[in-house]
Amino acid sequence: MTHSFHPVQSPILQPELHQPWYRCREYPPSPRLESHVASFWTMDFRPVPDQIGHRVIPDGCVDIVVNLLSPASQKAAYVVGLTTQSEVLQFSEARSLFGIRLYSESARSILKTPLSVLKGERIYLEDVLGLKGMYCVEEILAAQTIPDILAVAEQHLVRILADSDIAISPLVYQSMRIIYDRKGNLSVTNLANQVHCSERHLRRIFDQEFGLSPKEMLGIVRFQSTLQEFHHGRYSSLADLALKYGYYDESHFTNTFTQYYGMSLKGLIRKR
Repeated sequence: MTHSFHPVQSPILQPELHQPWYRCREYPPSPRLESHVASFWTMDFRPVPDQIGHRVIPDGCVDIVVNLLSPASQKAAYVVGLTTQSEVLQFSEARSLFGIRLYSESARSILKTPLSVLKGERIYLEDVLGLKGMYCVEEILAAQTIPDILAVAEQHLVRILADSDIAISPLVYQSMRIIYDRKGNLSVTNLANQVHCSERHLRRIFDQEFGLSPKEMLGIVRFQSTLQEFHHGRYSSLADLALKYGYYDESHFTNTFTQYYGMSLKGLIRKR
């Protein structure tokens, strides 16, 4: 099933990051995984003087990250939990990473654990998936090309899902579908009414499953939805973009953008 939410990260939005020493690419999943995987991605980096750091922004997803330069599979991969603020990573050594970006509402089917356990943390994949995770990483490290790596990752994810006995909470799934369909542009009260539960119960379920409140998830999805429109140029002015997504005014919009992105939207526009 095709997913309606397609988050973006900073390398797609900032052309100045496209340098010989810094290369990021995204790859779509096959149809059998597109309801679980937002994208596969690679990042290759080598340190140079006055380098720009690798900016990671909130996207409502969880990432499995594999260090392709690791000499051994043990501790070569880790899971990055949900985040609510941007982070700029500085590397002093060369990096070559492969990532699997999982949608939050279906990630538990693969990781077998509530995302609240992972919030803001990096946990080794072997501590989450045990031997299954180790075998997957071993085959990824042995692969010679990106297509080979993608094929290995797909095969293991399909196998994990086929063996999974973890059912997605209907309330969580329904809530996230509404959030995606509305592009995050609704209130917690409205969301609770649409899924026929109290706001208190909805907050408790989100905290247990994601470690985030419904309000935080709504904010991230709304932010990412505005990024999509900004990226594709589907707006006439920042004021119109703010109004479309329910921000009080342009000031509220720009302040929220800076909170999530770590730099101002106008600063980002000047770099394009």
